[in-house]
Amino acid sequence: MDKILVQGGRKLKGSVAVSGAKNAALPILVSGLLCDGPNTFTNVPDLRDIQSTMQLLTHLGARCQMEGHTVQVDGAGLNNHEAPYDLVRKMRASILVLGPLVARLKKARVSLPGGCAIGARPINLHLKALASLGAVIELAHGYVEASCDRLRGAEIYFDLVTVTGTENILMAAALAEGTTILHNAACEPEVKALADVLVQMGARIQGAGTPEIVIEGVERLHPVTARIIPDRIEAGTFIAAAAATSGDVVIQGAETDHLEAVIHKIRLAGASIEVQGGDIRVQGSDLIKSVDLKTLPYPGFPTDMQAQFMVLMSTAQGSSIISETIFENRFIHVGELRRMGADITITGNTALVKGVPHLSGAPVMATDLRASACLILAGLIADNTTEVNRVYHLDRGYEALEVKFQQLGAAIRRVKG
Repeated sequence: MDKILVQGGRKLKGSVAVSGAKNAALPILVSGLLCDGPNTFTNVPDLRDIQSTMQLLTHLGARCQMEGHTVQVDGAGLNNHEAPYDLVRKMRASILVLGPLVARLKKARVSLPGGCAIGARPINLHLKALASLGAVIELAHGYVEASCDRLRGAEIYFDLVTVTGTENILMAAALAEGTTILHNAACEPEVKALADVLVQMGARIQGAGTPEIVIEGVERLHPVTARIIPDRIEAGTFIAAAAATSGDVVIQGAETDHLEAVIHKIRLAGASIEVQGGDIRVQGSDLIKSVDLKTLPYPGFPTDMQAQFMVLMSTAQGSSIISETIFENRFIHVGELRRMGADITITGNTALVKGVPHLSGAPVMATDLRASACLILAGLIADNTTEVNRVYHLDRGYEALEVKFQQLGAAIRRVKG
């Protein structure tokens, strides 16, 4: 199993380009199931989750091909309504095929995704919404089985904000008969990016990016060429890394409007951040200030940046309170940060972070995708060497992260297992 070695103590300097957003690419690739003909998606990051999605789409009968950062998905051959456990277990986002399968094949049998390190992430909201559209839902032997004569538009109220739930129903409702209205829909940029691609395909969608989305179903969609938006979490990770190392870094090709909450908090921590077009220049301060934080659905501070921000606070002056409101187990990286000398106390969904003068390198274990990035950031500011194990989590969501940090002057390398 691969591991990453980080020798801390270097200030990051230089420029780095942001890759395409994994969380936008996954549903957009799945949307290729909704129409016949080759869709061409550019700026797709080369990640393990992308490969897993392509395997699943191929299993369902679609034709998929990746060359560089361009992926073609042709749904003309869609003929299999079952997404088996062996494929779905690799990635919870696989549940996104449920809506398109029911919309096009009138039936679907999709394995329940199972547990997740950062929380349960139940799909009951997806199922309740699909039932409102007329699907008959059954749970049997670890699978969701859904069928219908024809999906029909409905008014749907999500009890909780759900990103994948909103995306699933957007795709299903695009081919439903009549009008669907989603209330309390997710507002994340990745949701709007999917809606924009569906509109290019011929869908009629209004309000994407707001809590109320109106979808007028159409008979068919057509293939498109579309570019994946920049990854706001990767960009935020570099912003936090530059601030934590007192560096001077230009992050290129970001969608700065998507990063307002992150930029605001890291400015409060003492970093100088200049935004010009799609470029963000971050100049870290030698004195990091403590800042309280609460994760919230977009446009609030993203839960996917909480662990990286905690590293920044671990050597800040004073104490900060970090509250996690999205996932119940999103503090599982704290134990590893403590091994490196961080002073963090957890009470329920709140972490009290008392800044310490420095962290110390140690062998640590990554438990999920964002924890992997968090531990690499901790290694960048720690004394001596940090050994981050189980970095296959990292490869699910960051494209060649260690290479990009090398470009910024970090002493970091991957050791093949």
